[in-house]
Amino acid sequence: MKIDWLKPLLGHPGPFATVYIDATRANEVGYREVENRWKGVRRELHQQGAPDSVLDALEEVALRPTRVAGPHGRVLIADEDGVLVDRVLQEPPAMTQGRWDQVPALLQAARAGDEAVRHVRVAVDRTGADMVWSDAAGYVTSAETETVQGDHDVINKVSAGGWGQRRVETRAEDSWERNAETVAAELERQVGEHRPEVVLLTGDVRSVPLVRRALGRAVEEIVVEVPGGGRAAGIQEAAFEEHVSDALDSFRERRREKVLAEFRQEQGRESGAVTSVDDVVTVLSRGQVEELILADAYAQDTSPDGRTLWIGPSPMHIAASRSELEALGVSEGLEELPAPIALVRAAIGQDAGVTFAPDGSVELIGGVGATLRWSDEGTPKEVAATMSGDDSRLRGEVI
Repeated sequence: MKIDWLKPLLGHPGPFATVYIDATRANEVGYREVENRWKGVRRELHQQGAPDSVLDALEEVALRPTRVAGPHGRVLIADEDGVLVDRVLQEPPAMTQGRWDQVPALLQAARAGDEAVRHVRVAVDRTGADMVWSDAAGYVTSAETETVQGDHDVINKVSAGGWGQRRVETRAEDSWERNAETVAAELERQVGEHRPEVVLLTGDVRSVPLVRRALGRAVEEIVVEVPGGGRAAGIQEAAFEEHVSDALDSFRERRREKVLAEFRQEQGRESGAVTSVDDVVTVLSRGQVEELILADAYAQDTSPDGRTLWIGPSPMHIAASRSELEALGVSEGLEELPAPIALVRAAIGQDAGVTFAPDGSVELIGGVGATLRWSDEGTPKEVAATMSGDDSRLRGEVI
């Protein structure tokens, strides 16, 4: 999953305030609960040394409604220039907390990106469609609906009898098809502009297949039909939202499995994937990474084994030791970071994605792997270790 929304953090030397907060607010009482949670975080950050200017900027955003229904969380990252990241989380954090530190807590923010699905909901009937777009985090945060209306108005088959009946039926069916084509054309235009990952199509049982048939292949391939929705009154919203949630969960699993399947395949070819912290550092420093893969154990902002890495001013400056960066001529802005944070920072800098691998889904030495954009003779290969009989190294480090 792309995490380019974290790019505003690059180039900022810190320190940073990172806030994870339960942002659920179902009513006025919910608003006061969010306000009370924020007050606790503010005190925590103040005790850690965060200046009032940063806290005031965070407070203005933290108390602003997300307009997201149901339980959810929020991550905010700020420095003395203001709030740099504001992202909704699929689930409320286990603990509302704030941290003032030289580096932001990137891993949980990246995990939020891994869960996000940019999508559009399209409810169709025989006259047109209503479209509701999610934001970049995958949430429908506004009640605004875009309406596409067809211009063919013979919609219902009215019983006329004889030859007249057949003409009315034909005209009605032709109107349905023309209106579906109008909806499909507008949907294709907007998909080309907004680039959602998935189109959730719902509504009239005759119109859904007509719209889908009128779509070009590129858009039709990202369509998922969702039952229970529509444009007419009387829709069971709770049941429909449950179907939407199931569809998005299924998409997340397919998206994750696609990345992990590519990693397994390229591992077998011994060319387009690497694993182990050292090898991933090497390919990150060369700008080769397409997708950084982290074990679930890396979902926090500390390395499972306490390992650290060194970074420089450029996101491509990443190495196992300070001396390695100095050997490249990097003498200023050197900093030692927990390995997961350094890896994610480098991935952000080269527009790589980040995917979290469930336990047992792939073999990762040290809990880290990567798929590559390209490889050459200088690309690390794991085959030497696996064929050398050094099984202890693999057994000891696979997560």
